[in-house]
Amino acid sequence: MEPGQRIAVADLGTNSTRLLVAELGPAGLLTEVHRRTEVTRLGDGVDATGMLADDAMARVLNTLHAYRRLADELGAVRAIAVATSAVRDARNGQELEPRVREEAGFDVRTISGDEEARLTFLGATSARQDAGATLVIDIGGGSTEYVVGRPGHPPGFHVSTRLGSVRHTERCISSDPPSDEDLEALAGAARQIVAAGAPAEVREEVNAGIAVAGTATSLAAIDQALDPYDPGRVHGYRLELGACQRMLTTLAAAPLEERREIPGLHPDRAPTIVAGAVILIESMHAFGLGSVETSEADLLHGAALEALGKDGAEGGETG
Repeated sequence: MEPGQRIAVADLGTNSTRLLVAELGPAGLLTEVHRRTEVTRLGDGVDATGMLADDAMARVLNTLHAYRRLADELGAVRAIAVATSAVRDARNGQELEPRVREEAGFDVRTISGDEEARLTFLGATSARQDAGATLVIDIGGGSTEYVVGRPGHPPGFHVSTRLGSVRHTERCISSDPPSDEDLEALAGAARQIVAAGAPAEVREEVNAGIAVAGTATSLAAIDQALDPYDPGRVHGYRLELGACQRMLTTLAAAPLEERREIPGLHPDRAPTIVAGAVILIESMHAFGLGSVETSEADLLHGAALEALGKDGAEGGETG
């Protein structure tokens, strides 16, 4: 791609379908033009049934139709998509890919958990100086990725775990609002999975953390009572562990319909935010982090940078 040209990247996640339209600058820098997120719940029931539901696939395809029209209006010359945990895990996941290509016009591929982790690290750290061992936490609906490395270098460690806000809502939360027993089961599962996935020596070397995706950005918005959501105030916001614990107490005490009204929280994220908050808190404990920085740059930016790099760009930064 030539400088000034635009690329559209969609992420078919377990809980949400996201779009990034970005432009390649003259020095190989990546500038965000437009971003959009719709909660489409592709992974609803996958943990229990092993299958993508027809209505869930229809929601994603309808969203992608709208995204492709928007991408064309914004002048994107290429449209790609990545599918993650829900499609990886579902027995019928391969049925969605050709429909995305033929019906929505995105060149789609299902990426492994390891590749998801690598691209997320690339996106989250591409504009940062080397600050030593940095952890990127990507809490998704069906999986959570932990990636450790130095910004500007390939990550030295990454693991994709079957720990997710949708998956563990379905597994652990049985009442509304969640009971203390539900929350203890959630926290225990998270602690066990993180400890099994990330060796102690890796966890101990981390001195900084970046949290990406909907759980972290939602908590940053709730902490600031942002209404409407303001990505400029979320990107780079420092989430303190104590603040996350206080927010979890408030979120877990509220019935679902009350949770939907909390300033800063998109109503569609209310069903899974409690599990997401528990996962983030337990992750911070496991890696010894008193705070993490939230980032709007993530898998989408990494996928865009990689695609542009394959087309001859020199790599670059997000802006």
